Amino acid sequence: MDNFRFLNPTRIIFGRGTENQVGREAAGYAKKVLLHYGGDSAKKTGLYDRVVNSLKAAGVEYVELGGVKPNPRLSLVREGIRLCREHKPELILAVGGGSVIDSAKAIAAGVPYAGDVWDFFTGKAEVKAAIPLATILTIPAAGSEASTGCVITNEEGWYKRAFNSEYVYPQFSILNPELAFTLPKYQVACGAADIIAHLMERYFTNTQHVEFTDRLIEATVKTIVHNVPLVLAQPDNYDAWAEVMWAGTIAHNNLLNTGREGDWASHDIEHEISAIYDVAHGAGLAVVFPAWMKYVYKHDIKRFTQFAVRIWNVDENFWSPELTILEGISRHEAFLKSLGLPTRLADMEIDTSRVEEMAAKCTSNDSSTTGHFVELHQKDVANILMLSK
Repeated sequence: MDNFRFLNPTRIIFGRGTENQVGREAAGYAKKVLLHYGGDSAKKTGLYDRVVNSLKAAGVEYVELGGVKPNPRLSLVREGIRLCREHKPELILAVGGGSVIDSAKAIAAGVPYAGDVWDFFTGKAEVKAAIPLATILTIPAAGSEASTGCVITNEEGWYKRAFNSEYVYPQFSILNPELAFTLPKYQVACGAADIIAHLMERYFTNTQHVEFTDRLIEATVKTIVHNVPLVLAQPDNYDAWAEVMWAGTIAHNNLLNTGREGDWASHDIEHEISAIYDVAHGAGLAVVFPAWMKYVYKHDIKRFTQFAVRIWNVDENFWSPELTILEGISRHEAFLKSLGLPTRLADMEIDTSRVEEMAAKCTSNDSSTTGHFVELHQKDVANILMLSK
């Protein structure tokens, strides 16, 4: 196990009706907030009105910025920075899923920074300060409600990039599983794929002697595998949704990567797909991850055998470990298919015409590698994308 430093300061407020507490919670940080959200769903479900009424009751003023899209855009982040500098809110309140929360994080980091916020995503600058933010989660998926991560798409060149900073941990996050009851089934499935991918990125590690976090990750994957079919069949099953929502938060709040180095190549590769084709991130991960596993499994036969046996209940073939592994990958892929997700680029009507472009972008024209479990060069990324066609 590696040395590690763990900090997660986000206060979680979990349960039925907890969004109605947002005014009281926000008042502890601000007299004015930027209310940041996506499309019309928050208004159609009545969530927007409940949030606004709670803010008003607590005497908290607000300026609002809606319009966040999936794969959130840099242009709206820049508009949010401008609004914050003009109206000077002391807190950004993100109401939505990972896209809204990531947009809020980028705005929070960009407001006190003298340069262009995109500098944080290209490595030209490091976040040194951010205005506080908080979230009301509506989509269990990205885990951004309690993480250091932020992912934004730049429309100029269609680059999708990330940064991590402890400065953008939300001050508090409100998680009410009831808010997920009205999600479309495809969105639920994409969220499940995202959660599982967060777990697998941590699971496939070269770090030895990490049994405790191995077993935590395995249990979290199995929780998602058990409960997501339940919420798809019974959208108002509060208990199943509670399991999914909390598992999604724990999957990405950095607890499960303590003492170990994760991989993250599949996320980097997928970012190139969703940047260009604007597909759902979870759908892209459902395509990339099985292909990545098929490409790299020989690097660590023991770990992949453990994955197949412990997570997917494959009977271990002692005479042919590869058969055990391939069956595990097959069951992983079959589960994703059972949720109605694509597992091939063709399933998303994406051909291979831009594979080389994506591979080049992912590795900065082969001047860098992606991934830690196996370091991938440009040709490796292209081969994985071709495996996923």
